[in-house]
Parts: sequence; C-alpha cells; structure tokens
Amino acid sequence: MNFKKYRSRFLLVFAALTLLFSSVLLTSCQGKKIKNTVFSVDDLAGKTIGVQLGTTGDTLVSDYETDGSGTTVSRYNKGSDAIQALKQGKADAVVIDEQPALAFVKANPDLTILEEEFANEDYAICVAKGNSLTAKLNEAIEVLMADGTIQKLIDDYVGDNATFSGYKSPDGIRRTNGTLVMATNAYFKPYEYYEGGSIIGIDADIAQAIADYLGMNLKIEDMEFDSIITAVSSGKADFGMAGMTVTDERKKNIDFTTTYTTSKQVIIVRDDNASASGMSFAEKFKTDFVKEARYTYLLKGLLNTVIIAFFAALMGVVIGFLIAVVRSNHDKTGHMKILNFICNIYLTVIRGTPTMVQLLIIYYVIFSSVHIDKLIVAILAFGINSGAYVAEIFRSGIMSIDNGQFEAARSLGLSYKTTMISVILPQAFKNVLPALANEFIVLLKETSISGYIGLNDLTRGGDIIRSITYDPMLPLIGVAIIYLVMVMGLSQLVKKLERRLRNNER
Repeated sequence: MNFKKYRSRFLLVFAALTLLFSSVLLTSCQGKKIKNTVFSVDDLAGKTIGVQLGTTGDTLVSDYETDGSGTTVSRYNKGSDAIQALKQGKADAVVIDEQPALAFVKANPDLTILEEEFANEDYAICVAKGNSLTAKLNEAIEVLMADGTIQKLIDDYVGDNATFSGYKSPDGIRRTNGTLVMATNAYFKPYEYYEGGSIIGIDADIAQAIADYLGMNLKIEDMEFDSIITAVSSGKADFGMAGMTVTDERKKNIDFTTTYTTSKQVIIVRDDNASASGMSFAEKFKTDFVKEARYTYLLKGLLNTVIIAFFAALMGVVIGFLIAVVRSNHDKTGHMKILNFICNIYLTVIRGTPTMVQLLIIYYVIFSSVHIDKLIVAILAFGINSGAYVAEIFRSGIMSIDNGQFEAARSLGLSYKTTMISVILPQAFKNVLPALANEFIVLLKETSISGYIGLNDLTRGGDIIRSITYDPMLPLIGVAIIYLVMVMGLSQLVKKLERRLRNNER
C-alpha cells in the first residue's frame, strides 16, 4: 500500500474527526488535580496499586491482597495503562521496574518516583524446559559480559550519558545457523520499545549481539507480556526477553539463562509539586500521528484488520451455509443424522466459548509445533467462530420460508437440490441479510483481539503509538474513529443491497 499517496487526505479527515471527538471528551473530563496519598512503602497498605499483568511487580504486591489491609491490585496488560490509571486517580501508585519507570516519569512530569525502592531483581533470558539452546545462550552471555559488550549496550540506554545509538552488527558475520525467534513485549522502554517502525532497546540489542555470536539471524515477535512464557514453552519462540525477572514460580515452567543485568522495583506516584502543563491539540496530534510517520502504525494495522475480517467472513459464510443446509435438511426430512450431530457439537463448542480463548487455543495448542503465519491463524480462528453464528442465521432464514412453497416446488417435479437453490435460498437470503450484516460488523470489531497472539492489527497499532507517546486519548479515539467509519460504510452498503433486492420484487 502506498501510504504517501493518501497521506495528506487521510491526515486531514482524521484530524477533523479526532478533534471533534476529543473536544467532547475533554469538555466532559475536566476536573481538579488529584492529590498523592502514597509517600513510602508503608503507605501502600489499603490503597489501589497498579501493576503490569504477569510482572514481578504483580507477584510482589499480590501479598497485599490477602493481608487484610483492604489493598486492591489493579492489573493491566501494559505498564503505560497502569500509568494512565494513576494519572486519572484510578490507582494510588504503580509498582514497576526502575528503568521503564524513569521513562514514564520523563514523559509525564506530573508523576514522580519514591526514593525508597520496593525490591531488587535479576534479569535473564527464559528458554523452554530442557532446551539445548540454554547452554549456547549462556556461552554467548558470558563472552559478551567478559568483553564488556553487554554493559556498553546497557550504558547506551541508561544514565545521563545515554546516546540511544543502538547496536550495530559487525561486518562479515556468517549467519548459517538458522534464525532465533525472540518473544518480547515492546512496551518496556528502555529494554524494548518501538522507534521508527522497529523494536529497539537494551534487550533487543543484547539479543542481536547474541545472534551475531551464534551466527544466526534474529526475529523479534511482539506480544502481550503474559503470553511470552506460553510462546516459549509451546515452541512459538526460541527464547523470551522482556526485562524477565528470575523467580522460583517461573522456574517451574521454564528455564533461565545466566543473569545479564540487575534492576529494582520502584513506586511511581502523583507529584503534588508538579506545575500544570500540557500540549495543544495540534501539538498532541503531531506527536501522536505525524512525527516519525506514526500514523502508518494505524494504516498497517488497518490493512491486517481488513484482510482478517474479509477472509474470515468468506470462510464463515461457507462454513455457515454448509452447516445450515445439513441442519435444515435434518429438520425437514430427518436425514443426515450423523452430520447433524457433528454440526451440533461444533455449534455448542464455538458458541459456548469466548473468541479470544479460541484464538489462543488455535495458536498455542493446535498449532503449537507448527510455524504458521499469524495472519492465517487469525483468519482461521475468526472464520471458524463466525461460521457457527452464520450457520444459525442461515438456518433460521431457511426455516422461515413457508413449508408450502417447498412442497409446491416438489410437486412440480423439482428435485430437493433445485428447490433449495431456486426457491428457498433466494428468499432466505433476503430475510437474513440484516442479521448477516450485523454478524459481519461484530466480526470486524472482534478482530481487535488479534494482538493477543502478537499480530499487529488496528487496535495494536494504536497501542504501539500509546506506548511511544504515553498519550492514551488521541490514539484510542483515532482507532475508534476508524472502526466507526468502517462500520458505517459497511452499513450503507448493506442498505443499498437491501433496496436493490426489494426493487427486484416489484
């Protein structure tokens, strides 16, 4: 897709719609500044603590939930979401790793880090149990630590003298030993984060240095933090690096390499002494979408969303039609008992379980040992899910046609197949068109969960922008506007089709 060709037109319309929605939300969200209530570790008891799901901070503060102090732990998929909850007063403090905390506070002057640390921790690479790769990674880490490479890479991102120049692979490396797949969660600056459309950071650079040492290519897969261990254990990734702390609980499921750095957990709170400051809408829009062409995250995600929705809808129609024919045939004639039984099992399982669970099962369980493109996995998952609902929509349409028409057609000598194709199905299709269009709209919006398997869809494109700019409002509104426009466009197409079908009846 040629993004530059439509850049100005897209940004103009997008800015106008975003301004309209933002103005309404800003008007309704104005309020007084929320005071800080946490000044030390002792003050955490009885408060609401925000953490990133599955992190060490999550594990450490979980004890507060059961000590009778009335503490509430709010768990978020991303650290940036926990930070936003803190800014809005939905959390009293956030417990997170020190370096990401420094990045959050730098981007949010109204927050501060308490001097008292919460806990110390060691970072290492996680590998599947019993994988021989662990020994090779340990060898590479020991060599890179001995020659100062790892410390140099850490210093490049941490401290007052950080240059953020990134790691450059030496020339002449022969990559004849295959490809290393690294699972990460690229919302953890400075360890891993997006810049210029690529994932960079301390962990990304160390992983590249390790791949260079082993004579291998490196492929980085971005996914939710709590999916990393699952991806590594199931073989979807060779190893995981995301500021991964070594804990006894995690050791039950995965192995760890030698520690490559240490860190600490700190507490972020609201800063009562911070002066009010902010950017204008134009400045925020430029930062969120125009700077470094960040709008392309949305466009690329939109492309994936459209591809998934289109092919999943086609797959759902095919599956649904076949099942509807089997079930309606059984209802009318009593035939196809075995096929009808199988179809009923399929409908019960698919309609009785959440779409997200089905997506995760297909990716991590059914295709656990098969490397298959995530786009295909998403199409299969959503197509199979949609097929169950489309089947009942088609069946209800077929059964809504008066049985007298079926009997009249058969009495004229038409076969069952000809009767269905020429008499029943055309009428049934017109009857179910509104319900069918509604199912396609639901399918389009359901694709927003594709990010759980690390697929960059439209919603995840907005998440990437939020992780870079720490501004939740415009990226979220932008994503919502794009979905709204697509749904409105689809609704208009359906209305035109309905009018044309009605005209044909005259």
